Amino acid sequence: MLINTLTDLSVMLLSITLLYLSMLAYARRRQPSWHGVLQQRRALTLLLLTLSVIAIKISKEVLGGHTSELDIALLQGIHRHSSAAAERFFQWVTLTGSSRFLTPLGALLTAALLLSRHHREALLLSVSMISGALLVTGIKLAVARERPALWATDWHWSYSFPSGHTMGAAVCATALALCVAQLWPAMRRPAMFLAGVWIILVASSRLVLGVHWPTDVLAAACLGIVLPILLRLGVVAGGLLPPR
Repeated sequence: MLINTLTDLSVMLLSITLLYLSMLAYARRRQPSWHGVLQQRRALTLLLLTLSVIAIKISKEVLGGHTSELDIALLQGIHRHSSAAAERFFQWVTLTGSSRFLTPLGALLTAALLLSRHHREALLLSVSMISGALLVTGIKLAVARERPALWATDWHWSYSFPSGHTMGAAVCATALALCVAQLWPAMRRPAMFLAGVWIILVASSRLVLGVHWPTDVLAAACLGIVLPILLRLGVVAGGLLPPR
């Protein structure tokens, strides 16, 4: 198992490196509209490539109907070390990734941004959340992965891959962090930190409650972070927003 994991990591690192070098070479030669953004945001570009490759790698394995031994071992290990108090805590945490919480939150924040005349940020938040909901629904229906059944858990009607709660929280948290960074640059790092904490907590809650495999939440977190950033960079590259 360890050898296979190390091999997979090596292949992913090589893929990320080749993709990044290919993008740089193409941008320098062709000078596309996004060339300036790539030059200024190299670290962000590497982050996007890394998250995208991880999501693609996981999706490829899941599409093959494969649930790895590592997936099973991790989930069983989390369950063995979880307490009743932890499960009660994460029952509340997981609600912040549900549509019952995110839908009204997104609507209220979008309305607040519109009323304060921050139209671009309102557009980024609303489009990110709507796109994320459509994407996770489409992937669930296409992959149709069954949920874990390692112990008795709450019943859920939807499929397992990817985690809708994790992806919803990741999309919302990332989009909000981008909005805060745009409107109040000094708050960029605290916003990013809080976004990361929220994503990790919601992702962890799905594992503690036993309703998703680790690969479900990892792929969802990657996709949920990438989506708003791509939308933001796409707008900047298109000249609709000034880069910061």
